[in-house]
Amino acid sequence: MIIVDTSVWIDVLRDRTGQVVGSFRQVIGSDIYVLTRFTQLELLQGAKDEYEWERLEDYLATQIYMETTEKTWVEAARIYYDLRRRGITINSPIDCCIAQIAIENHARLLHKDHDFEKIQQIRPLDALYFG
Repeated sequence: MIIVDTSVWIDVLRDRTGQVVGSFRQVIGSDIYVLTRFTQLELLQGAKDEYEWERLEDYLATQIYMETTEKTWVEAARIYYDLRRRGITINSPIDCCIAQIAIENHARLLHKDHDFEKIQQIRPLDALYFG
């Protein structure tokens, strides 16, 4: 199972040539891909207008989501805390949540966000940079 991060979805959804979508399909292969609610939030908040919002909302309503647990929140905060204690700064605590969801579910994370590479320094995150 592969969790696809917002950083990948942005490129896939903006692709006008078909090259990014082709690469995405090749990387995913026959695996099942899922999103997190954080991806839903980030994509919708980035909508340019009402038309794009409605299209995104309709599309996202058809997707499979990997949800958080009670444990997710504390462990995500711990990731952020442990990174900070090592002097490593990340751009978004949301990335800690997404990483923790992947770890809890033994899922691979497909991303284009260097925060996940930082998280891999301290956690057993199975992540693949899409690019």
